[in-house]
Amino acid sequence: MEEHHHHSRRSFLQGKAAAETLAKQALEWLESKTALIDRLPSDPALHVRASRRAMACEFAVQYHRADRQAAGDFLDAFDMIEAVEDELTIYRDVSSVVEINRHAAESPVEVNGELFGLLELSLNLFQATKGAFDITSTPLSRVWGFLKRAGRLPDELEITEALSCMGSDQLELSSQDQTIRFLQPGIEINFNSIGKGHALDRVAEQLDEKGIGDYLWHGGSSSILARGRNRASLDECWSIGLRHPLQPECRIAEFHLRNRSLGTAGGATQFLEIDGKKYGHILDPRTGWPATGTYTSTVLAPTAAEADALATAFYVSGVEGAADICSNRPDVGAVLVCPTENDAKIRIHAYNMHSEDWTPSQDWQVSI
Repeated sequence: MEEHHHHSRRSFLQGKAAAETLAKQALEWLESKTALIDRLPSDPALHVRASRRAMACEFAVQYHRADRQAAGDFLDAFDMIEAVEDELTIYRDVSSVVEINRHAAESPVEVNGELFGLLELSLNLFQATKGAFDITSTPLSRVWGFLKRAGRLPDELEITEALSCMGSDQLELSSQDQTIRFLQPGIEINFNSIGKGHALDRVAEQLDEKGIGDYLWHGGSSSILARGRNRASLDECWSIGLRHPLQPECRIAEFHLRNRSLGTAGGATQFLEIDGKKYGHILDPRTGWPATGTYTSTVLAPTAAEADALATAFYVSGVEGAADICSNRPDVGAVLVCPTENDAKIRIHAYNMHSEDWTPSQDWQVSI
């Protein structure tokens, strides 16, 4: 049986316990082969890792062993992630989002500044992506069964009814009063496609206030935030590998992050299979059906929230949507891995990706 060591918070913050516990966690933190992205190996003598489960995934931080005096601050950052989850979750009886969903169709609901900022960003992204990103898609996820990870194939009437209760254009925000109101009954909001990135951004703000830099955060296998320098690397970047969607043992590219975030989306890990046909869990909020035509969508952006949301949006809208956004956002880069006529081959499309951002494998052709 695996042995676990427990330390009080006081002893943890005193140093030795922190270093020993985090070093042990570094060795134990193994990644699933189904992950779309993977961190490249690092020397445990140079890096320390710690992790905690939140938002139905594993959040983890990697930083330098020389900075282990900041262990307590990183523990506080995990507390921040849990606080964000408490605020955004729809899977509990009480949260800020649950209260919005209960009352915003009746009257405006006042929210705090951080949540209002997230609502504004979500509405802006809905407009910029022409509806490919939409935080009101809960009714659609419900009829497909993906909301409770119990997939089912709905009929056309169910999909039509779900679509009639959706649309971020039915959200009315008042910056003066810091409120949100639903313009029709049946609307619900859900931050599943942006929440992890938002939590990482909140963590970065908290650590910045404490003067702490040089670290890499993971939120599951899809959300990453890098700050400062990786002092254990010659190029001082934090390196992340992108796995082949059909051959997960192969890496098709390596991303180099520094003061940037990365988000990735794909349908390989969650899907519904009926009569041999697979229906992915990422739904197109414009049509009501699972998005098709893309294996994985990876986005580099200034914030983790944007990277998260745009990765989902580009998976839904495909290469045309990615090209459109990236043509107007030079600070956003994207890599879409798509199928070809040959089921065994892939096509890689890259937008605003420069040599300092990534190193694609020479085994696959990249369209730019």
